[in-house]
Amino acid sequence: MGGATIVVVLMSLLHFHKVYAAELNAISDSQLLTDGDTLVSESGIFELGFFRPAGSSENKYLGIRYKNISVTTLVWVANKDHALPSASSNVLKITNPGILIVFSNMSMIWSSNTTMTTSQNVTAKLHDTGNLVLLDQHETVIWQSFDYPTDTLLPGMKLGKDYSRGIEWKLSSWKSIQDPAPGEFTWGPEESGYPESKLKQGSLVKFRGGVWRNRRVSAVNFTSVYNIVITPKEKSFSYNDGNNSSVLGRVTLNSSGALEAWALVEGKRWHLMLRLPIDTCDTYNICSYYGSCSVNLLQQSCTCLDVKRFMPRNQKAWEMADWSGGCVRRRPLECKNGSDGFIKYSDAKLPDTENTWFDMNMTLDECEIKCLNNCTCMAYANPDMFKERVCVLWFEELKDIRVYSESNVAGSDIYVRMASSELDNTETTIARPTYKKKRRVNLKMILLLIIPRVVLISLISTWLWFAHKRRNHVRQMEGGGLSRASKNQDEAFELLVFRFSIIATATSSFSSNNILGSGGFGPVYKGVLEEGLEIAVKRLSKSSSQGVDEFMNEVICISKLQHRNLVKLLGCCIKGDEKLLIYEYMPNGSLDSFIFDTTQGMFLNWAKRFDIINGISRGLVYLHQDSRLRIIHRDLKASNILLDLNMNPKISDFGIARSFGGNESQANTERVVGTYGYMSPEYALRGVFSIKSDVFSFGVLVLEIVSGKKNWGFSQAESENNLIGYAWNIYNEGRFMELIDADLAESCNPPEVLRSIQVGLLCVQHNAGDRPNMPCVIQMLSGEGALPQPKQPAFFMENQLRVADFPPSTCLEGSVSGLTITEVDAR
Repeated sequence: MGGATIVVVLMSLLHFHKVYAAELNAISDSQLLTDGDTLVSESGIFELGFFRPAGSSENKYLGIRYKNISVTTLVWVANKDHALPSASSNVLKITNPGILIVFSNMSMIWSSNTTMTTSQNVTAKLHDTGNLVLLDQHETVIWQSFDYPTDTLLPGMKLGKDYSRGIEWKLSSWKSIQDPAPGEFTWGPEESGYPESKLKQGSLVKFRGGVWRNRRVSAVNFTSVYNIVITPKEKSFSYNDGNNSSVLGRVTLNSSGALEAWALVEGKRWHLMLRLPIDTCDTYNICSYYGSCSVNLLQQSCTCLDVKRFMPRNQKAWEMADWSGGCVRRRPLECKNGSDGFIKYSDAKLPDTENTWFDMNMTLDECEIKCLNNCTCMAYANPDMFKERVCVLWFEELKDIRVYSESNVAGSDIYVRMASSELDNTETTIARPTYKKKRRVNLKMILLLIIPRVVLISLISTWLWFAHKRRNHVRQMEGGGLSRASKNQDEAFELLVFRFSIIATATSSFSSNNILGSGGFGPVYKGVLEEGLEIAVKRLSKSSSQGVDEFMNEVICISKLQHRNLVKLLGCCIKGDEKLLIYEYMPNGSLDSFIFDTTQGMFLNWAKRFDIINGISRGLVYLHQDSRLRIIHRDLKASNILLDLNMNPKISDFGIARSFGGNESQANTERVVGTYGYMSPEYALRGVFSIKSDVFSFGVLVLEIVSGKKNWGFSQAESENNLIGYAWNIYNEGRFMELIDADLAESCNPPEVLRSIQVGLLCVQHNAGDRPNMPCVIQMLSGEGALPQPKQPAFFMENQLRVADFPPSTCLEGSVSGLTITEVDAR
């Protein structure tokens, strides 16, 4: 009866509060917060209310956001698992005995579940830190939002565990940028060993942040101070802004599984300070046991921690960039003889601490004795440079080690157990896995450089002979065998090789009924292997003069790439003139078959199209920045975006892609290849291509996805422009909604549509320098801050890209480093 009375009272007061929406500085047990009302922090930095996530027009959530920022930036959500319909009537109320409850349409949706004895005069306040607290009559905190983080870590919030209260603090990603329900990624410490934070996808560790330690991290106009608490009652990590009261910062775990540190610039826009993982070396345990990862190595990312004392477990696999076996000691330990010692390695990311023991009151000398007296102890270290008395012991083989550069303050010293025969009295410290200059070192380095190359050449020669003798079913290659026909004859890869007869059977002898499509490379067939696996088979056209180069290029490029938004290469097949690439089968075909077809287009509502745009952008970020190679696709278009069973996009066709070294950003070509309507002006006219060439193609693709119309061949009664020009004109006239596909009229989200069009126009700017890079594109699409206004983009009419229309001087003007365009090959 009492509960019903509360609901009736709430509903009777609801209309009054809607009419007189207010900014409150506190909520008492006799007050309500309804739609339109906000609870504001003392200095007006944060506000609590019923909000919609950025870009969402359907659902509301009780959340905390920054108050004076135009784009809604939520830092905490109460009812993350239970969205409030847009038309619902919502109320936040404190009930006895001091419980915070959200009602929607007279039903309880969320509560704080405060566990305490009955207390009178409970109030709710929002601090300037962004912490929502419930206070009793003595101003004691009885509940706080900081104890229940969502996807954002604010200064003063904690990660870890409070053992006395049984509360665990960790970040959980949102399902998507519009859905705050818990996603598949988490960030927080493990229960066992010395504390460190790990990024997990479900139960799978993706990235390890390193051991916790007190430190100060400085950037331009911004300083963060880390605070570590390790006691029997609590293990926690937090940070504060280092007295930079004028700078607001936050750390978020986004729905793609990336940790991002943001700082508010001039109180108007968010600036991305750091994104983790940074590179391939951040992949968890990429080099396995005693392997050390470094981005400074030219030919591979992993080496043994110390090549003098460790060696790869599987040398052949190691040379082919398969580091999963890790490294082993050259000489076994001699602990039973009491003669072991330790070698110091500096500037290292300390190994995984899952199987460690630690003491917060032990000196480094005491730590060494403790480890030396235990034969199962493999290493020891003091992880905290600000404290003299901290000891950590490792009791299993060391894994997930990272070597840093000399200037990187993140590195630590670690002392690794060695047999006495490995100890060198003249060399007790090794800074990174390299040697100090000593006699005979030149001979050692020469051998280290020559022997792997001799082995690699032998492996390649052996494979080329063995490929023609192959009689068995599909098997895993032991070493490389294909190389770029025109250039790198010694570039190897590891790939599954299929028997031609297996593929012929799978495709019904390459029946025309199995053809999925065709391109400049040749036809693509659907096939089914004996075990029932569906595959797509790309067959090199014998009439294609450029097919062999493209085949080799695609094998070398994509065999080294793995990302959920890239099509997966399963293997290849070579028999005489027959050259085949075998891919995972994409049941929904290519994107162009949907967006350019009035019937199929109905199956792609706006939410799905926006997901596809975001998926393509993530794939390009991986190609341009996060992959082992820096890849420029050069032929990004709707027909090269494949859709899996769940309509997730995957970038395909790497036949004309180009890879770069770490310091290269652009190049010139004598042969311009690509597709009319998607080529950037500097590439089409001067042969200059860079990551910004792909950005241009992406911009065209975004406009096509939004409009359902092709840029190439576009026609509009009142305009002679192509799609880019038409989009620019109606955007300038404020008629952007006229651009959208008619199939999206009911499902579209106007703010997202406008943002997508703006991003598309920014990506097709005439000057490459005016285009954003792909990480910035992802930030723009996510709704972070206001977008810059695009300038007039590059307008290309069809007759502007005809080969015959290029006068000889046009090609000569594009000369860089002696290279000029001699051919334009459009596909």
